[in-house]
Amino acid sequence: MRKFDFTIRGNKYNVEIKDFELNIVDIEVNGTPYKVEIHKEVSQTKTPKLVRPVVQKEGSGKIKKKLGSTYAIKAPLPGIILKIMLNVGTEVKKGDNLMVMEAMKMENSILSEKDGTIKSVKVNVGDNVLQGDVLIEIE
Repeated sequence: MRKFDFTIRGNKYNVEIKDFELNIVDIEVNGTPYKVEIHKEVSQTKTPKLVRPVVQKEGSGKIKKKLGSTYAIKAPLPGIILKIMLNVGTEVKKGDNLMVMEAMKMENSILSEKDGTIKSVKVNVGDNVLQGDVLIEIE
């Protein structure tokens, strides 16, 4: 990053600053690495540090966030809800068609991945959804 030459009590030191984060600095003095703490207030940089979230893939992407005893059926792709087949309180079996959504110019059936009762429908006909949005919760 930056290099400095210091003379302390007649001894010469070649110091290179490697990384600077908050008040902790990684430096190298004459080839030996050190982590040092700065005791004065450090001004914040105006450029934010980019931190990317960890992406976790879940099988087909249709389901399965377990919320206690509730399963969340999620949108497999971004699209538009065309038809909702069932209402809150309806009992469903694994494989039942819950709704139809248009994604990538194709109609896709969203099927139940579990037996249970529909606890809530989080979308309406005509809604635009993104991949991973919760569509229906099943108890």
